[in-house]
Amino acid sequence: MEYYIGLSMASCSTTDTGIAVMDNFGKIILIDKLYSMKDIQYFFDNYSSLKYSHIAVSLPWDNTMLEGKWRVLSKLYQPVKENPHILNRNNWTQRYSTRGCEYFKQLKEIGIDIYRYELYITRQSLNLSSYFKERTPADCKFLQNALKIEYKIEDIPPNMMPMGQLEAIVGAIMMKEHVNNPDNTKKLFEFNGLDVIDFKTKIKEKSLYENFK
Repeated sequence: MEYYIGLSMASCSTTDTGIAVMDNFGKIILIDKLYSMKDIQYFFDNYSSLKYSHIAVSLPWDNTMLEGKWRVLSKLYQPVKENPHILNRNNWTQRYSTRGCEYFKQLKEIGIDIYRYELYITRQSLNLSSYFKERTPADCKFLQNALKIEYKIEDIPPNMMPMGQLEAIVGAIMMKEHVNNPDNTKKLFEFNGLDVIDFKTKIKEKSLYENFK
């Protein structure tokens, strides 16, 4: 039996990091919330099936703020780092946080199959993007219903789940598809020694679910 783990990495310990473990049949066998890096390390260090697991870790946003009016929204304008007239103070042009990168590289070095994924790009590829503001209750409810209806995740309860756990399920779906149908995924870029992967083409209707059974 192989397992597929999605880890929705938060940018800091005050926000919950969701984790979801899925088996070969697409059944969620574990879902939980973690907070500090010690919690995350403790989970993986004591997870008995780690050698039989494939892990996808999301890229958390770097929430370092600027001085002045731009603040965190300027993170979206990554091309400005190529402008020599704009000073990169406190590394503000870095869009993604490096939290946990050293530990994840250690897992890769001991032979664990581990990748990164860009959550919002992956949601678009899976047709899981909504018109609501990101991570609002409406967006959370949309994602929960979409996972339950479109991808037949029967283990999702009817009550509202934490967004981090739902985002972790997205990572588990991504990793399951990457392992079973590697031709359907591609490398986007490399981040701190790990490949960031996504689907080659946007998933249409329920074509992925046919391979997901």
